Amino acid sequence: MPVAISLILLAVLCRVLPTMDLSLSNLSPFTAIAFCGAVYFRKPWFWAVSFLALELSDLYVNYFHAREYGFTWSASGFILRSACFGAALFIGTRVAKNKSWLSLLNGSLLSAVIFYLVTNTQSWAADAFYAKTLAGWWQALTVGHPEYPPTIFFFRNTLFGDLMFTGLFSGILEWVAHRKSEPSLLDETEDTEPAAVPAEAEVDE
Repeated sequence: MPVAISLILLAVLCRVLPTMDLSLSNLSPFTAIAFCGAVYFRKPWFWAVSFLALELSDLYVNYFHAREYGFTWSASGFILRSACFGAALFIGTRVAKNKSWLSLLNGSLLSAVIFYLVTNTQSWAADAFYAKTLAGWWQALTVGHPEYPPTIFFFRNTLFGDLMFTGLFSGILEWVAHRKSEPSLLDETEDTEPAAVPAEAEVDE
């Protein structure tokens, strides 16, 4: 557990790196932090560790943008981002019931796509620059503002950060479990019922 919490906190610290180097924008694992916390923390109140860390880092990044560029996120944007983190937590609880490398990959992908669609749709709805049409929505999802790098590049960075962190987080915990001669954390099944006895093996009374 200390290893898992340390990895979560380290990943959250990476979220503030773009405040020092803008080329690292969106490279940090946004939704994977909440997702992995829900997958591996057995006690639900531990989920608050990852969720609270995300919220605090969001507040700091918002403060930095306001101080340096005079730009602040709207209340609706902050709420929707929090909802995306909550969705990642929920997806993580579903994956936790049947962990496997495939379910981890699918869960991480789904969390990242939800974050991308929700946050960019919110930007399209709130930003007067975008036409409130299907074409304007598509522009918000792909090109964005012409003075900034294309929005799709930010999604690429987010997806890479989420997948990389999910793999690193799971791999390290698997390695720790192996070192301690503990059962694998993946490919676990909750079915503990004894296997049915074949009909031909039954003994007639």
